[in-house]
Amino acid sequence: MSDAAERHTEEDGILDLRLPPTRILPLVVASPHSGTNYPADLINASRLDPLTLRRSEDSFVDELCAAAPELGAPLLAALFPRAYLDVNREPWELDPAMFADNLPGFVNVRSPRVRMGLGTIARVVASGEEIYARKLRFAEARQRVETLYNPYHEKLRLLLAETEAMFGGYLLLDCHSMPSAAGAIGSREGPDIVLGDCHGSACAAFLVETSRAFLTARNYSVVLNAPYAGGFTTGHYGNPRLCRHALQIEINRALYMDERRYRRRPGFERLRRDVAALITHLGDAVREFLPGTRPLAAE
Repeated sequence: MSDAAERHTEEDGILDLRLPPTRILPLVVASPHSGTNYPADLINASRLDPLTLRRSEDSFVDELCAAAPELGAPLLAALFPRAYLDVNREPWELDPAMFADNLPGFVNVRSPRVRMGLGTIARVVASGEEIYARKLRFAEARQRVETLYNPYHEKLRLLLAETEAMFGGYLLLDCHSMPSAAGAIGSREGPDIVLGDCHGSACAAFLVETSRAFLTARNYSVVLNAPYAGGFTTGHYGNPRLCRHALQIEINRALYMDERRYRRRPGFERLRRDVAALITHLGDAVREFLPGTRPLAAE
């Protein structure tokens, strides 16, 4: 592989990690919900057809962010689907009604996300249909957390630590998509993009405003924290006082895909170019904003 090529690895069908030859930007880009490797045990246990199972999927978001490595930032994507395990949750947000056996005391059974049916292992897909035709066992949840959730966050923590060591801090872009109906009020359409900074606690206001202004200048309608303020990842890894910034980006699916047939629309390429330009713009802004050290070449 030449020095100009990114390093691309798939780890046991779990993670897709793409590293740049040189870390030029103090960014890590993540796509936790774009995975399409639906395990047989999910298909067999589900009461839904395969197409309906995809309603929680952030289809093609990893492709929208695919320029990150060539621009100088790593890209981490989960290959497993959100309907199977959601890494944008605490490791143990579980609904006891989904399980045949009792859950251990350390499980968070009362989180708002569990009440909505969208815990670490979801009870419903995003459109509200129940996923499972049978009760699960806690051993199944433990297996998913140990083999999927833990490796994802271990890799993400490593990428962030490396970026912090190189630049004195980081910006984590946690990239998602949302149904076109999200945020719609009556006949008014929902926004094109929602930026989530956990209501100011996960990312410096300067970086949020830089993102908003850049996207608005490209004729996207942008709102902040409504209806998505940021999930576990944004809140857990964002700490602006320590120069650790995390920003969640939710992209309206109608901009780039047919939401019923899961196909790219003509707007896909334009949006991909704009996401690439945003990554470069934010990377430059963050680099000016951080204490900074010299970027290091990948081994």
